[in-house]
Amino acid sequence: MEQQAIIMAEPREVVERSFNINKKLGPRLIEAAKQDAILRIGWTSAGDPVPKNGELGLCPNLPTGSKMRALGVLGSWIAAFGSGGNFTIQGDTGAFLGAANRGNTIVCEQMAGDFSGYAMRSGKISVMDGVGDDAGALMQGGLLVIRGSAGARIGGGMKDGLIVIHGDVGIDPGAGMTGGKIVINGRYPSRLPTGVTQRLLTAAEVKSINAELDNAGLDIPKDAACLVPSEMLQVEAPEPPVSTSDLSSIGLVAGDLHHTAAYQTCDTVVLVADGEGEKSPIALPLPLLPVVSSGEFLIMPDESDPLASQILAKQPFITREQPRPIDFVFIDASNLADAPELLEHCSGMVVDLDDLPAMNSEEIDGFIVATRTMLSMDKPISFLNAISRVESLHVRSAHHDIDLAISRIEDGSGMAEAAALPMIGRSTTSHLSDTGIQTGILLGLSASGQDLAILCASGISVVCCEVPMQDPHDLAHWLQSISTELTDILKRLGLDSIELLQRQHLRALDYETAAISGLRLVGYDRPLPHWFAR
Repeated sequence: MEQQAIIMAEPREVVERSFNINKKLGPRLIEAAKQDAILRIGWTSAGDPVPKNGELGLCPNLPTGSKMRALGVLGSWIAAFGSGGNFTIQGDTGAFLGAANRGNTIVCEQMAGDFSGYAMRSGKISVMDGVGDDAGALMQGGLLVIRGSAGARIGGGMKDGLIVIHGDVGIDPGAGMTGGKIVINGRYPSRLPTGVTQRLLTAAEVKSINAELDNAGLDIPKDAACLVPSEMLQVEAPEPPVSTSDLSSIGLVAGDLHHTAAYQTCDTVVLVADGEGEKSPIALPLPLLPVVSSGEFLIMPDESDPLASQILAKQPFITREQPRPIDFVFIDASNLADAPELLEHCSGMVVDLDDLPAMNSEEIDGFIVATRTMLSMDKPISFLNAISRVESLHVRSAHHDIDLAISRIEDGSGMAEAAALPMIGRSTTSHLSDTGIQTGILLGLSASGQDLAILCASGISVVCCEVPMQDPHDLAHWLQSISTELTDILKRLGLDSIELLQRQHLRALDYETAAISGLRLVGYDRPLPHWFAR
C-alpha cells in the first residue's frame, strides 16, 4: 500500500496556530472551570478526532479547576506555569512538559521529551511511556511519576519533591541534587554522581508514597531504590574572572562640528521596539535599563522630593520581582514559576538564556508562545546571552523576532569591554541588518554618562547595568547625574540628539585599546594596520 507523505507545517505557521488556540481558550477556561466542563483540543465540535501536530506552548497558567484534554503529537512547553488545572494528553509531547508547574495535574498518556517537570514547585505530572533527559531538573516540590524509561540526569539539581520511575534510568540520576527523593523501580547506573547516595525505603515511606500515587497500578515495591543527596564537604566557589578593563580608555571627539549652546536641549530618549505590527514602543528617557533585585526599591515615600519621584516614575528598570507597570521583568530559572504574576504587571521581559537550559528553535518557540500568551503580544521581549555567544544570540533573536538582544560582558571569560564592541558590531551587521532588532549590553558595574555615549556611538541601543545604590532617592540623583553628563557630552560634540552619535566620534586613548577595539588611535587618527589585514 502506498504511504502518504506527511506534510510538516512551517515553524511560523505552527507558532501562529498555537497563539490562536491559546487566545481562543483564554476566556473559555475560567467559565468552563465554573461549570466543571472539559475543554478539548484535537476534536471537532461534533466530537470527531482531528489530532494536533506540533502545536506548542499551549495552555500556560491553567487556572484552578480548569480541565483540558488534547489529542495528537504536541510540541514543547505544554501546560507550563499551571496554577491548579487538569491537563490530559492523548499522545506524545515535546520538551518542558509542565515546566514551572505550581499545582496542575498533568497526564501524558504516551511519551514526553526532555526537561519534563522542569523547575516545578507543586502539582503532579504523570508520563505513561517514558521521558527524555533531565526530567524533574531543578524540581522544588510536587510529584513526577514516570512509567517507562527515563533519560540522563533525571532529578538533576532538584531541591525538593518526589520522582517515581517504573522503569530504567540513564546516567547521572540526581546529579547536583540537594533535596527530594528519586524512587526507582527498575535499573539504574551502579556508579552514582558525587553527592548522591542510594538507600532502601522504610515501610512508612513505601506506604506514604503509594498513598500519594493513589494508583494501584503504579504502587512501588518495598525493594525499590531511593536516591537522596549525601553530605558533601562545602567549599567556597572561586569567583569567575571579570572584565579586564572598562571604557575609560576610549574618548569622544567632536570632529569638525562646533559645540552647541549651553542652554540647548538634547534628545536622549530611546525607543525599545519599533512599534510595527502589534508591538508598542517603550520610551526610555536615557538609553539605559538599570537592574534592581526588586521593584520595591523604586517606590518613593510619600514625603519624598516630588522631582526625584518624577524621575523614577519615568525610568523603566529591569527587576526580578515586584515590577512596576513600566518595568521589564528578568526571567531566569530561579523565578520561572513566578512568571504568570510577574508578566501580568510589567512592560516587557528579559530572558536570561545563560541560566535557562539550552533550547533548540522549536523549544524557544514554545517558550515564547507560553510566555507571550501571559505577557501579551504588544510588549517587547529581550534575550540576554554571554558576549562570547553574541553571534548565536543575534541569529536566534532574528529567527524568533525578538525586540532586543543583550550581550552580557561579565560571562566569566574576562573579556575587556573595548574588545566586545567590534564583536557586537560585526555580528549586528551580519545578522541584524534590516531586522529592526536592537542591540544591548549588560555591564558588570554601574554606568556613567560617558559610558552611555561611548556605547551608543558604537551602535548599541540600550545599556543595562547594576545600580550603585538601592535607596530610591539616591537612585533618582544617580539618574539625574547621568542625564546631565550625557547632555553635556552631546553639547560638546555639537550634537542635539543621542541618535547622531557614531563610531567616528570614538578614539582609542592608548595602543592596547586600539589594538583590541579597532577604533582609531588618538593622534594616529586611524585604526591600526592589522584591522585592515585579511
